[in-house]
Formats: sequence, structure tokens, C-alpha cells
Amino acid sequence: MIVYPAIDLRAGRCVRLWQGEYARETVYRDDPVAVARGFAAAGARWLHVVDLDGARAGRPVQTDLVRAICAAAGVPVQVGGGLRDAAAVETVLAAGAARVVLGTVAIREPELARTICRAHPDRVAVGLDTRDGRVRVSGWTEGSTATAPELAAAATDWGAAAIIYTDIGRDGTEHGPDLDGTRAVARAGRVPVIASGGVGSLADIRAVAALAPDGVAGVIVGRALYTGAVELGAALAAAA
Repeated sequence: MIVYPAIDLRAGRCVRLWQGEYARETVYRDDPVAVARGFAAAGARWLHVVDLDGARAGRPVQTDLVRAICAAAGVPVQVGGGLRDAAAVETVLAAGAARVVLGTVAIREPELARTICRAHPDRVAVGLDTRDGRVRVSGWTEGSTATAPELAAAATDWGAAAIIYTDIGRDGTEHGPDLDGTRAVARAGRVPVIASGGVGSLADIRAVAALAPDGVAGVIVGRALYTGAVELGAALAAAA
């Protein structure tokens, strides 16, 4: 199972939000490029980068910083935030991203999401961010009626390379991931699922790894790496 250290970008800095609320932001580092290098040096095989400014604006905002991270990391980088049309996807891929993450467009314009997935085989993931069982969009600020398992099945048909499932209510809390929800999404789709939100211990990582038979292939770890609750080397060993 792949451990994805998370680097969330806002105003050029490395931050974490509490339960997806922009007003509850903690700044952890002023140099995200150095953070990326550190994670790679510690053994990370992938990085997960989110342009939080882009997620709110509906277009990539931190592209120059994403480009610098991709150039410095030396490992594949998965990038999301504000990718709501084909041009935005092309921009981030050209900046060096190995994989992009579609969120809002997958709910609002599924045919466009399908077109993008098929135009870039193995390079497009679909992010399903839920609160109270429903997927949220526009940087988690707006609701929808769709459920994650429904969209997981659709994303499989589109040819998505992966599905990232996040329980927003757990994100940034270190209170543990939504294992049941992750399992349900994995069973509904037929592509690898990456669990996200709430990881706060090595026990959480082992619990996600135990879902591998259901199709869960990765876990994103954010705040716990910055607070020291989880050390990346130990997380990699637990996932293995």
C-alpha cells in the first residue's frame, strides 16, 4: 500500500485545515518545496499536493509552486485543487504532475470528467469528498445529492486511474479514517481507492492496509506527519 504524504498549499505555504474549514487553518511550513524534498528523502514513493487556493477559486492558483515541487521532489506527485476543465488539467500536467485529481467537475460535468479521464489514461484520479454521506464540491464549500459509492461506480466507467475518498468531518483531526466508508467506495468501484482524512496513528495506517483485499491501495497522511504523531518511515513500514 502506498503512503501519500500530503502537502496542502495556501498563499504559498504548507497548511492543514480542520474538517475542511478554511477559517480553521494551521500553517506548518513556509517552504513547501523543502517539505517535498524531505518527504522524498524519507522514502515516500508519491506525494499528494492540493492547491487550496485553486479549490476555492475554481482554477489553478499555485501552479508555479506545484511546478517547483514536482521538479524538486524526484518522485511522482499527485495534484488536485481547482481542476475544472481540460485546460486546467493540461496546465498542471505540464507543470510536472504525474497524476491530477478531479473533484467538482466529476459531480457537475460527468461527461467532461469522462473525456478528461480518457484523454489521459492512468493520469487522472477522482476525488470524492463527503460530509454526512454526501459528496461536497467547490473546495468542500458546497453540497450535492451524490453519494461516494455512486460516483465511484461512475468513475470506474470513465477510466479513472484511482479514487480518493475523504471523510471531511475527519480530515485534519487525527481521529481515525472512515474505514467503513472507504470499504464501501472500494467495493462499488473497480479501480484502486486511496483513503484520506483522519489518519493519526500507525494503527490507523495498519487498519487501512487491512482493506487491501477490498481494493484499497493507498492512504494519504497529512496533519499527523506535521505534528509528529506519525513518523513517515514508520508509516511506510506499517503500510508494507
